Amino acid sequence: MAITERIDFMGALGVRLAARLDGPRGKPKGYALFAHCFSCSKDVFAASRIAGALAERGIATLRFDFTGLGQSEGEFANTNFSSNVEDLLAAIAWMRRERAAPSLLIGHSLGGAAVLVAAGRAPEGKAVATIGAPAAAEHVVHQFEDALADIETHGEAQVKLAGRPFQVKKQFLEDVRGHNVRDAVAQLKRALLVLHAPTDATVGVQNATEIFAAAKHPKSFVSLDKADHLLTRREDAIYAANVIAAWAERYAFAETPRLEPPAAIAGAAHVRETRQGRYQAQIRLGDDVFLADEPLSVGGDDTGPAPFDWLCAGLGACTTMTLRMYAERKGLALDRASVEVRHWKESAADHGRDGGPAQIDVFERRITLDGALSSEERQRMLEIAEKCPVHRTLTHGAVVRSALIEGQLTEK
Repeated sequence: MAITERIDFMGALGVRLAARLDGPRGKPKGYALFAHCFSCSKDVFAASRIAGALAERGIATLRFDFTGLGQSEGEFANTNFSSNVEDLLAAIAWMRRERAAPSLLIGHSLGGAAVLVAAGRAPEGKAVATIGAPAAAEHVVHQFEDALADIETHGEAQVKLAGRPFQVKKQFLEDVRGHNVRDAVAQLKRALLVLHAPTDATVGVQNATEIFAAAKHPKSFVSLDKADHLLTRREDAIYAANVIAAWAERYAFAETPRLEPPAAIAGAAHVRETRQGRYQAQIRLGDDVFLADEPLSVGGDDTGPAPFDWLCAGLGACTTMTLRMYAERKGLALDRASVEVRHWKESAADHGRDGGPAQIDVFERRITLDGALSSEERQRMLEIAEKCPVHRTLTHGAVVRSALIEGQLTEK
């Protein structure tokens, strides 16, 4: 039984967007994001049914109304394809911050085109599924062709979409014409599932052919035989939902292989190459599994923090914990400690260190202390931060011993 949570977040144009998060009763095994069709809403049957089917399989799915639609704030007339993409990225940022970034992106109709473009800027996404998506964002213009002359001449016009009036401005036309969805598909580097009805009268099935041809493997195509564009028949929406949910198990939510640590070194950090990508490595800390990678700029796939990012995170976490322990021991009114850590290299000579490496590592730690603390207490807290164990290790040095271990680690 799925649980639906009502939430909201700030969209690309700085207005509140209404959303629903459908998830299982227990801890989700992963997250997905659904983008609805042009002029639709998060509550159309296809969206709710797919979210429900995924929730039944333990996958939490966020569906939201784009700016100016459904229960979201803002003016539809001020939106365009670019703002839809940015709304999707805002949703992903909210999920990354408040829950977990989505591994699966699903888009219906123009929402499908939007997720194909947005996926390239969502590094955690492993797979994309589209339903009745156009191969070009400009395809949506066919829905109001009779009003094109008025829009071009007067800058805007009222059009009817799905029987409802909408104001469309010239900037919308210019924006959709400036996006190349097929190029985004060619550079996707994600597993892709294309679902399309061969009799779709709104977005012809040739669009699915173009998307599929542009994509690289792994890619799959499923025909939604006899379905209409909006999947208004219950059985069609349920079929699409079940296909996506089953496919996603393999490509978006397959468990990362877990390493069985040798008993002699239980409690250590276990790191092993996944061989998925050039540098990606799996990190196991007890029952917790993470990924490490390098950014795209140095040949990685940016699927997880880089090694020095993990080091910065360790310093930041150790600092907040040290400050919390001190505040509790001294009875200080510290509401929350936040730490931002950055890393770079500088010339060793600039720091008076000659005779060694030409460059040294620099960690900048910016500490925010929320609470009714006096200036003296804040200064003392800064001094205490210098005493955190990771800080001391970085500044005083450490010894690293390495050894070759015979045999291989085995997978569960």
